[in-house]
Amino acid sequence: MIVSRQSTLHVLRHSVFASLWFATLVSNLGGLVQGVAAAWLMTTLSDSRSLVALVQASTTLPVVLFSLPSGALADSFDRRGIMLVALCWMLCLSVLLSVFAYFGMLTPWLLLAFTFLIGSGQALFNPSWQSSMGDIVPKEDIPAAVTLNGMGFNMMRSVGPAIGGIVVTFAGVATAFALNAVSYFAIIAGLVRWHPPVVQKLLPREAFGPSISSGVRYVLLSPVLLRVMCRSFVFGLGAVVILALLPVLARNLLGGSALTYGILLGCFGFGAIGGGLLSGRLRTRFENEWIVRAAFVVMAMGVLALGLSRNMVLSGLILLPCGASWVLALSLFNVTVQLSTPRWVVGRALAIYQMAAFGGMAAGAWLWGAIAEQVGAPLAVVFASLPLIFGAAIGLKFPLENFSTRDFSPLNKFIKPSLKLDLAPRSGPIMVIVDYEIGQSDVPAFLALMVERRRIRIRDGARQWVLMRDLENPEIWTESYHVPTWVEYLRHHERRVTSDGEVYQNLLALHKGAKPPQVRRMIERQTVPRDNDVSLRLIPEEH
Repeated sequence: MIVSRQSTLHVLRHSVFASLWFATLVSNLGGLVQGVAAAWLMTTLSDSRSLVALVQASTTLPVVLFSLPSGALADSFDRRGIMLVALCWMLCLSVLLSVFAYFGMLTPWLLLAFTFLIGSGQALFNPSWQSSMGDIVPKEDIPAAVTLNGMGFNMMRSVGPAIGGIVVTFAGVATAFALNAVSYFAIIAGLVRWHPPVVQKLLPREAFGPSISSGVRYVLLSPVLLRVMCRSFVFGLGAVVILALLPVLARNLLGGSALTYGILLGCFGFGAIGGGLLSGRLRTRFENEWIVRAAFVVMAMGVLALGLSRNMVLSGLILLPCGASWVLALSLFNVTVQLSTPRWVVGRALAIYQMAAFGGMAAGAWLWGAIAEQVGAPLAVVFASLPLIFGAAIGLKFPLENFSTRDFSPLNKFIKPSLKLDLAPRSGPIMVIVDYEIGQSDVPAFLALMVERRRIRIRDGARQWVLMRDLENPEIWTESYHVPTWVEYLRHHERRVTSDGEVYQNLLALHKGAKPPQVRRMIERQTVPRDNDVSLRLIPEEH
């Protein structure tokens, strides 16, 4: 298990990470000030609890809609450039939002449109930023880096909402929106100074559509990742009630102002800081599932108590363990994805994780807002404890594994075959046939290995995978699969990681033949005139 026994803060010894991390603190502070201003402004523009909750939903919904395309871009293009584009987009929108607020031109739906568009920029930024952790710090420091990112955000949450409440109270929402626009300059400057290593790619860039489908396919065929996606959705569904309905609780139930709301959010943030500082020690003492399950249970108890509380001090104390549970669960989910995914698809895997987590948050923000309209905000908060209890129970059947000990570095053992036909990269379809010779006593072990072999093949892009047995010579087993083009066949092998090689080595141990299993690569052809079959011209013999 890859866990550092040092403090989470030790990752700040990497100067590049430290400079970017401090820059994100400034940007996060601005975003939180804007979030407080937008939520509070909505309470003055409309009496609808649903519209207040939709402010939170409008910032998370873009993550659900656009994270996967953004993840595909992060895996295919320069991540630094993508982040700069996203930040400039959010900067321009924040300036416009401030101008509209200053002149009193905002309506409830126009405010939601602005928060949605700014959230879209965040959806473009997040996969590139998260997947860049492996480029900024060594693999063993990724857990600390991810945790510190979450802790930094919540550190700002501990002071940002309070600052936001003060700014809104004494300077107005337009000033709060303007401060957020200014905050983007810090991270923009940090990224301009950072020059990540350039990775040389031997194959052409994967097309946008297929890159999305390959990312989805990889996650669907990775049991560890599927469990993370499921648990993160359920956690987001229940836990988001705090962010969605806290403005209503602060205003109506506790009789407070924007400053009250900011202080309560600050308590949530202080709890998250504590959770981040404790995460390293907890990971060394407890398995990941126990930490996540405890986070679900504590969050469930917290939202239940929050819905019943009528006192500001008590509500603030309740929010402390809720904040700790928030950062512990989400950081563990994030790190598990990063350490269970090879670099070629990590952006898309993180994007799907964010879609799951933020999808739960968006659905929860809408759901609890709608329930609050019918039965009141306190009871809606109480109901939100139910999915959290369910999320803890899921772990009894499908526990979250510890950080993977598998090696996801490229295998790099594929030797490009010497072809006798002149193939273009787009030539295809390609059919691959592999023959094994397996003794009868080894058949059960062979079939068990081929189950894993099939999963790996399809996960990495193979289609129409089948396993056949020779009727005349039962010891001969044939594995076959298709790929659309020759370049996709090469990409299929480029995606193989070191841990996948263990399956093949075990298959070789069962193979009885004097030579390794025979591999035949064929191109499918229709019956066409020879002159039209350009891609099958023979390569001239060298003399």
